Amino acid sequence: MSKTVIAKYSVAGENFEILVDSDKAYDFITGKAPSPLAALEAEEIFKDANKGDRQTQEKIMKAFGTSDIEKIAGIILKKGTVPLTTEQRSKLQEEKRRQIINIIATNAMDPRTKAPHPPQRIELAMKEARVTIDPFKQANEQVEEIVKKLTTHLPIKFAVVKVEVTIPAQFANRSYGLLKQYGMKSEKWLPDGSLSATLEFPAGLQSEFMDKINSATKGLAVEKIIGV
Repeated sequence: MSKTVIAKYSVAGENFEILVDSDKAYDFITGKAPSPLAALEAEEIFKDANKGDRQTQEKIMKAFGTSDIEKIAGIILKKGTVPLTTEQRSKLQEEKRRQIINIIATNAMDPRTKAPHPPQRIELAMKEARVTIDPFKQANEQVEEIVKKLTTHLPIKFAVVKVEVTIPAQFANRSYGLLKQYGMKSEKWLPDGSLSATLEFPAGLQSEFMDKINSATKGLAVEKIIGV
């Protein structure tokens, strides 16, 4: 049975509402459904859905820059407020929490040791700081404010590391793609066939890179951090 709810979004004081099936809307919000159209109960943009008052085309164009119902519905569902069940809200909040932890773990480090923070450490600090996750706000839009709260519980700094690595000749060609993947900025082929390269990537990827390059070269690569 359809569970029709009203998804709401406001721009410059103007209200834009759509009627959606809550389950299908949740599927779109969480990426399980590629299009918001399946969630729509009516292909209309309302000013007040309860009264059946439609929003004007002029205000729709001004707010969204398009009259495409699929694009507009997508924006409303992604950026607006959608009534969800307690279970749906909890799942969405947990997903956003995991995304935020991953962003921080990938891009941040401990400024004292220059080493990345493991996700478990970040998760614990978030609990200690009593961080609240907004289930409807994009994960990357919440990171900056959350990191500010974490600084009282965890030394943390967003940074990019610069690494110099030398690959023995027998592993140079097979490692080339991996070096490109991790932001190779310069390369130099040495007379003996070995490869010297400089890379730049988010600080949180240090351990991951070291593990992969050592695996690819059987531990014979020589790495050196030359800048943070």
